[in-house]
Amino acid sequence: MTFYLKSKPKIFCIGFNKTGTTTIEKVLKDFKIKLGNQEEAEMLITNWFNRDFKEIFNYVKSATAFQDIPFSLPYTFIALAQKFPNAKFILTIRDNDEQWYNSIVKFHSKLWSSDESAPKVNELKNANYRYKGLAYEYIKQVFNTPDDDLYHKQTLIKTYNNHNNLVKDYFRAHPEKLIVINTSNKADYFRLCDFLKEKPLHDNFPWENKTSDIK
Repeated sequence: MTFYLKSKPKIFCIGFNKTGTTTIEKVLKDFKIKLGNQEEAEMLITNWFNRDFKEIFNYVKSATAFQDIPFSLPYTFIALAQKFPNAKFILTIRDNDEQWYNSIVKFHSKLWSSDESAPKVNELKNANYRYKGLAYEYIKQVFNTPDDDLYHKQTLIKTYNNHNNLVKDYFRAHPEKLIVINTSNKADYFRLCDFLKEKPLHDNFPWENKTSDIK
């Protein structure tokens, strides 16, 4: 197993949450690619806050593929690309930024809000996700929104677009290292299989719990 982990290039899914990352996880599992433990990985968000990537690099030794926090957070991909020059990067996106914004607000509301509106400061600070307050720290550190408008639409959308644009610009000289996909597009499944050098197992992205919202 040690040889397997060393011989296989690392794979990082660096799209923001609510861009189809759960679907990518299913694709990778179907190909028997070892994924990192998401619960352990998300605890490294504090290291990301401090721009300390040493522990993240150490964690990457544990598997072949990784997704979501902290790998999807802004700028992490730059450190990963420099540390792992043979790595492959998957940027997942939605049809448009409005769709992504509505999706993440709806998802967070279901998790942490007492009603259908976006979570408030106290709700996020008291949310016991991984550890108490992580949800609040995530919003503040990634999007830098004011407490009286944590889900400020223009700010979240700008951050989402900035991340996607920076990723595409960074890999402009090395397009073989990056694939940009939308899991709503059937053709992108076959493009992803080709990128991973794997034979397709389905005729579309494999959905476990397909709803009107993408995970």
